[in-house]
Amino acid sequence: MLNGKTAIVTGGFRGIGAAIADKLASLGANVAIIDMAEPDAMAEVTSNLESAHNIKAAAYRCDVSDTEMCKETVARITEDFGGVDILVNNAGITRDNLVVTMEEADFDSVIDVNLKGCFNMIKACGRGFIRKKYGKIINIASISGLTGLPGQANYSASKAGIIGLTKAVAKELGGKNVCCNAIAPGFIATQMTQDLGSEEDFLKMIPLKKLGRPEDVANLAAFLADEASDYITGEVIRIDGGLAM
Repeated sequence: MLNGKTAIVTGGFRGIGAAIADKLASLGANVAIIDMAEPDAMAEVTSNLESAHNIKAAAYRCDVSDTEMCKETVARITEDFGGVDILVNNAGITRDNLVVTMEEADFDSVIDVNLKGCFNMIKACGRGFIRKKYGKIINIASISGLTGLPGQANYSASKAGIIGLTKAVAKELGGKNVCCNAIAPGFIATQMTQDLGSEEDFLKMIPLKKLGRPEDVANLAAFLADEASDYITGEVIRIDGGLAM
């Protein structure tokens, strides 16, 4: 159980992030959602979390690619909640195209949000974790960062970067009792996956012959946030139905 813990979930308004926020809240964690969605819509989500799970929840509008905004937002969350124990770096975007026709701005924006955003949030939370000698960092990578996917040079590069960042941070902060791990989802049934192509095309490649659910990723994130995973760090755990075996 996560009673008394506070978790930050970036990109927590919908999809995988929303499922993770709900799962952590169901286990007793207070939840701070970071997203770029409209404030009223995010307030409705946090209100639902509070009423469903009897925890404290709040939403913060923050562009994770903005270093100063991340620093200020984490300071506000720390003041509002009394500290941070768990950081889930889930915020991410896609701007797919073949590498020879990809616009530079589309490459840069994906790297800035997906990879630099992860770095910004770890840096903003890191000193707090070090002071309390406790922290769980969970970075949402992708099998795209393990195998590379055509049309996703920017996305694959960002997710591969997250994997390298995860391992470096695990080594840097391990001595302070801070665990840092990554989850590499395959094809999960979200709006982002729907935009990639037809479900039938995906199923041909997946040994389990089904798409994953956001709840599947949330369950793994909950395990990595819990004390049951206290001796696991620097790992990249695939949750992909066997796709990247």
